Amino acid sequence: MSVWLPTSPCTPEACAGHEGHTASVPRAVLRLAAAVALILLGILGAPPVRLLPAGPRHTVVRAWSAALVRAFGIRITVHGSPGPGGGRLLVANHISWLDIPLVAAALPCRMLAKSDIRAWPVLGRLAGRAGTLFIERDRIRALPATVEAMTGALLAGDRVTVFPEGSTWCGRAQGTFRRAAFQAALDARVPVQPLRLTYLCRDGNPAGAPAFVGDDPLTASLWRIARARGVRAEVRLLPRIPPGRYGHRRDLAAAAQRAVAGAWSAAAAPDPLPGIPAQPAAPSATDRDSANRPAASVHHWVSSSPAAASSLRTPS
Repeated sequence: MSVWLPTSPCTPEACAGHEGHTASVPRAVLRLAAAVALILLGILGAPPVRLLPAGPRHTVVRAWSAALVRAFGIRITVHGSPGPGGGRLLVANHISWLDIPLVAAALPCRMLAKSDIRAWPVLGRLAGRAGTLFIERDRIRALPATVEAMTGALLAGDRVTVFPEGSTWCGRAQGTFRRAAFQAALDARVPVQPLRLTYLCRDGNPAGAPAFVGDDPLTASLWRIARARGVRAEVRLLPRIPPGRYGHRRDLAAAAQRAVAGAWSAAAAPDPLPGIPAQPAAPSATDRDSANRPAASVHHWVSSSPAAASSLRTPS
C-alpha cells in the first residue's frame, strides 16, 4: 500500500460488533441467497436496463438497489429531496460496502471505485456494467486522468458519487474529506450534494454490524450483516452547494465535510422517494454556508498522507 493513502483507526474488533438481536442461521443463509440472486439478476439485466430512457432506468436501478439492501434485513429511510436532475457530484461519509447500493437506492448514479474490483468475480462485472469510474489508488500519477474522467461524466449530465474520506470509518467518527474529487465539480461547474449515511440499531445508537473497516474480510462482513437484526439505514440528502460558491477545491471539500458532519441532528425535507419513507426536513448548514465542526469522537487520531487523492474503500 502506498504511504500517501488515507487510513482509518477503526478496526473490526473495536467497531463492528453487533449488540442487538441476531437472526437464526437459516434466516441468515436465506438472506445471503436472496442477495446473490439479486446480484445475478443485476448482471443479466444490466444491458437491457441501460437502453431505457433515464427516468425508467433510474426507477429500475433504485428499486433493485433498495431490494439488495433489504435482502440483508436492513430497512431504508431517505430524508430530503433529490432535487432537479443534471450533473452533480455526490459526496458522502463511508462506512460499508453497503453504502454503494444504499446511495443508489436514493439517487442512481455512477460510482468512483478502486480499480481492483474490475477483477472481482461477479461483482466486478456488475460494477463495470453499472458505469463505475475506476481509480488506481496506488498510482498518484493516475489521479489527473481520473479527475478528467469524472469531469467528463459530470458534463454529460451524470451524477457521480465519491466517498472522499478515502477509507471506511465505523460511523461513530468521520475522516477528513480529500480534495481531489472536488476539482471535477469545479471544472464541470456543477453542484456538489453532500449526503450523510447512517446505520442505526433499534435503540437509535450506531449499528456496528454494517461497518466494513480495517482488515475485515468480505465474507465475515457478509455473514455479520446477514445475522444482525433490527438495523436500519438512513440517507440524508443535504442541500446542494451551488457552483461558484467556492473557487478552490480545498474550501469546497471543507464545506461539504461540515455539512455532512452537521447532519447528525439535521431534519430533512418531506419529499418521499418511491417505496422509501421520508421524514420532515430543515435547512442544512450549506444553506447558511457554515456548519459545526465534527463532534468529539471515540477515535482520537487518523493516519494519512499529504496527498489529496479521493478513493473508495471497497471489499478486498
